[in-house]
Amino acid sequence: MSSRPASKAGEVIVNTAEREAVNTRRVPAIWILALPWLTWGMAAGFIIVTLPQMLVAQGIPGDRVAISIGIIISPLFWNFVLAPLLDVRFRRRTYALVFGVLAAIATAFTVIQHAVLIEVEAVMLAGFFSLCMFQSAIGGWIGSLIEQGHDGRLGAWSAIFSSGGNGVGILISGYAVQHFSRMAGASLIFAAFLAPLLVFPVIPAPPPAPIPAAENFSRFAREVILLLKRREVLVALVMFALPSAAFALTNTLGAWSGSFHATPSVVSIISGVGIMLGSIAGCGLVPPMAGRIPLRLLYLSIGLLGAAFTLGLLLLPRLSATFGLAFMGENFFQSAALAAALAIMFEVIGPGNPLAATTFAVLMAALTLPIDYMQFIDARAYHWHGITGAFLADALVGGSACLLLAIVLRRRLFPGDPTAEIAAPDREASLP
Repeated sequence: MSSRPASKAGEVIVNTAEREAVNTRRVPAIWILALPWLTWGMAAGFIIVTLPQMLVAQGIPGDRVAISIGIIISPLFWNFVLAPLLDVRFRRRTYALVFGVLAAIATAFTVIQHAVLIEVEAVMLAGFFSLCMFQSAIGGWIGSLIEQGHDGRLGAWSAIFSSGGNGVGILISGYAVQHFSRMAGASLIFAAFLAPLLVFPVIPAPPPAPIPAAENFSRFAREVILLLKRREVLVALVMFALPSAAFALTNTLGAWSGSFHATPSVVSIISGVGIMLGSIAGCGLVPPMAGRIPLRLLYLSIGLLGAAFTLGLLLLPRLSATFGLAFMGENFFQSAALAAALAIMFEVIGPGNPLAATTFAVLMAALTLPIDYMQFIDARAYHWHGITGAFLADALVGGSACLLLAIVLRRRLFPGDPTAEIAAPDREASLP
């Protein structure tokens, strides 16, 4: 997808109004730009740990809960179909606010009413779709504000708030569910999840491109076709879509805490702290390594090492401490992979891209696709042989994907950073 249009043909799709709006207002520090990702992280933390605990407490089997979570998070890979709406009519800040509030409402409602599984799945599916649209609006919004060269820092900060927010969300929602009434707990969760959006007024919000939504969808389709015609970008999308660095266990371990003899209160504390420590460490690893290792090679290395870590967990006793180590380790590797992937995405978007949210949504869909389908693979493996089967399946599938990609791409991993080709598309590939 054309991300830095600069040729004669490409000049047509540059949103000059957007660039002028950014230039007339000072862009705040990168960590402030990334702060809204904390809302995404907290809401996701509720879904991957607190919600499964709530459902298990209702007597629903762990493997069925894992499938429910897989259904709920399915918008990760199909919400991009509606992403072109985020680039027209209203500012991306407006879309982010609306969808963020809708996601928080769905979460609060589920805390109050979660006795019927089908009802929970329907409400949270709509809520998580809103959360994904929020994520795409944020990614396109802040990704189009930064200048070239800051992609790695924004990727790292975004991953820190996203992954670290998981832990914050688990601690807040877990405590609220266990110690407050349903109404009071829902109110606390609603307020906490929306608190990071208070930074919205200080972040410049350029106006959208002056094109109709129908034209934007048409342009989106042509951009996707061009994207798939470029070999290097296609290779990157395949690498994201395969489970080379998915670490989907982070989304299901909460439902299987009984295998480690961990109580709900212990799960909330251990997983919350473990996610925060693991995610911060994983995100902090990427910026210095990205300057020494090509990003695709770094991404696959993270996936392979993570698979080895998952296999190593099979040698440890089934204790609460092992549960905490598993949560921290899996989030360490997932956060490192996310930081590397986000750096690529922001580099692709470039400053002033009128299709920034659409571009971000397509790339994020490819990245998150394996997280969803690995949920079902891990759930079936858990049904087959408990936690041992789940860990074994996740590690072998992920590790095999990394080795396969390393073999197929061995000539492309070492000559230089191949993401440069993604960030600098061919001039003739720009849309007329």
